[in-house]
Amino acid sequence: MNILVMSINEYAVVVAALAAFALGGIWYGPLFGSRWQSLVNLSDETIANSNMLLIFGSTFVLNLFLAAMLSLIMGNAVQWEAEAMNGASNGAVADFVLLADMPWRDGALNGAGIGLLMGLAFVVPTFGVNYLFARHPLPLYGIDVGYMLLQLVLMGAILGAW
Repeated sequence: MNILVMSINEYAVVVAALAAFALGGIWYGPLFGSRWQSLVNLSDETIANSNMLLIFGSTFVLNLFLAAMLSLIMGNAVQWEAEAMNGASNGAVADFVLLADMPWRDGALNGAGIGLLMGLAFVVPTFGVNYLFARHPLPLYGIDVGYMLLQLVLMGAILGAW
């Protein structure tokens, strides 16, 4: 069994996390802030009385974690590709690698594609199940999932470009 050990570019992870944090400020601010606030039933008073340092600090730490994990996935995809080309991996990994083995596979575009793939594979269905059972409205699902997809695409592009 191979143990995949990849290095993480800490600077790229921090930049990706900061970019996602800024995107969230725009997404949940001027773009969809009022609509989102209405859909989750948050009053201006409740927001004003919240511990914003805790909320923003925790959000940034979680963005760092997400960027680091995406970086690991992207780094391991390179190793999986090498193994697949040498016939040393299983079919599932080889199929994933062949999907990603396009002429544009290096750089920001590849990173954005991997971010999108991770979002479509994990965010869309998990949020969907949760929102169905919680009976959250479809517009809230669209706002939240839209942000998460763009966040992963943005992070992937930054990590891929680095």
